Amino acid sequence: MSKIRVSVAGASGRMGRALVRAVCESTDMRLAFALEQEGHPDLGHDAGDLAGINDADVVLTDDALSAMANSDVVLDFTVPAASVALCDLSAQARVVHVIGTTGFSDADLTRLSVAARHAVIVKSGNMSIGVNLLGALVREAAKALPNYDIEIVEMHHRMKIDAPSGTALLLGEAAADGREVSLRDHAVRARDGQTDERRDGAIGFASLRGGTVVGDHTVTLAGPYERIELTHRAEDRMIFARGAVAAARWGFGKKPGIYSMKDVLGI
Repeated sequence: MSKIRVSVAGASGRMGRALVRAVCESTDMRLAFALEQEGHPDLGHDAGDLAGINDADVVLTDDALSAMANSDVVLDFTVPAASVALCDLSAQARVVHVIGTTGFSDADLTRLSVAARHAVIVKSGNMSIGVNLLGALVREAAKALPNYDIEIVEMHHRMKIDAPSGTALLLGEAAADGREVSLRDHAVRARDGQTDERRDGAIGFASLRGGTVVGDHTVTLAGPYERIELTHRAEDRMIFARGAVAAARWGFGKKPGIYSMKDVLGI
């Protein structure tokens, strides 16, 4: 059987380099294209060299159209504008589009839904197996403890530009799902000054930024005289990259639509 042809978007970034390594580690996949934006200084460099592995014999290119036409999968941890543009090409080429990008607007999500009529899109705020298991635990805990206050605290490196993180929102959605409510109606994203007392049923978020933290997330369920804390700490970006590769492998051959890591993991 021929190997699955994979394109990596944003291949020179921190996550892009991890994705290149994960693809090159896989015995059933091969790196077909490494994409970067037009004018990027790393265009023309070997993706393997940038990722710190042996020469991958694939240089960075900005030709997304050729990449989509000659790939089976695109792994995409970029920015919303780039992901939305890529999803249009994914739909045209009928490829599997694995999206780990966060910070999408409602309009962006509508574009993804339209593309999913023709493309297999696996989208998650976090591709880690551990985080998605944590989400399942949060869902069950929120369901079992309906009167406990829920707070989600996340910390990431100083370069992260969106808050709350996609993972924090994933965990918030899990909590809201456990209580059969809408996160949009119950989320509290910032507190400052005179805030009055906590609203019953609120799901609170706090975001910390600093240093080189890959990603820490803690969900606290606070009840009378006790607290339950569920925590995940990411120590290496390869956990996200390997999860994305697993999602790509799972999505290959599936019918068009939008899927999540819950689908991939069967949880």
